[in-house]
Amino acid sequence: MTIKNKYPLPRIDDLFDQLKGAKYFSKIDLRSGYHRLKIEKKIYTRLLSLPDMAKYEFTVMPFGLTNAPAYFMNLMNKIFMDGLDKYVIVFIDDILVYSKTIEEHEEHLRKVLEKLRSHQLYAKFSKCEFWLERISYLGHIIIAEGVTVDPEKVEAVMEWPQPTNVSEVRSFIGLAGFYRRFIGGFAKIAKPMTALQKNGARFEWTEACEKSFQELKAKLTSAPP
Repeated sequence: MTIKNKYPLPRIDDLFDQLKGAKYFSKIDLRSGYHRLKIEKKIYTRLLSLPDMAKYEFTVMPFGLTNAPAYFMNLMNKIFMDGLDKYVIVFIDDILVYSKTIEEHEEHLRKVLEKLRSHQLYAKFSKCEFWLERISYLGHIIIAEGVTVDPEKVEAVMEWPQPTNVSEVRSFIGLAGFYRRFIGGFAKIAKPMTALQKNGARFEWTEACEKSFQELKAKLTSAPP
């Protein structure tokens, strides 16, 4: 299970490019979606050999496995193949239905919900939102005029303390990179920090790293509201 499945997760930017012209949005958050994935006997046997898994008997995909997101993404793309790039976005277990008119949205929602029911996939109703003209999805705010940063998510970036090791640098760049579409020259600005992630590189937080760190934060605060 340590060999990574090469099925690619979609790029956030590519997903949002589909939304042009949409005015009505609904968000569906699936509950225990991974449990729709059956696991083979040989994989089940290997799971029993893992310290944290030995006390469980899995017949479906548990959370936490390296390949779980890729396998589930593959399943979801097959289920919603007819609506992808037309009226539905799927990112693992987060679904966004988008439409240009109220009439279209009613039809699109019906199709998506019927797909979920026929494949026995269930939603967390408390995390679902329907018939909105402004919606939060994947850390962004979506409206008819376009996509903007989510102020609550950006706040987490702004409050990030100075990294003290490579792992913390990687986590910060990963989070900030989620909003790279709003930061011109992101790669160039982040270069001093990304250099710290190279194999064999010695961790040394230089003035250039600090400038890079603070500039990325500043760019996010000046991103379109």
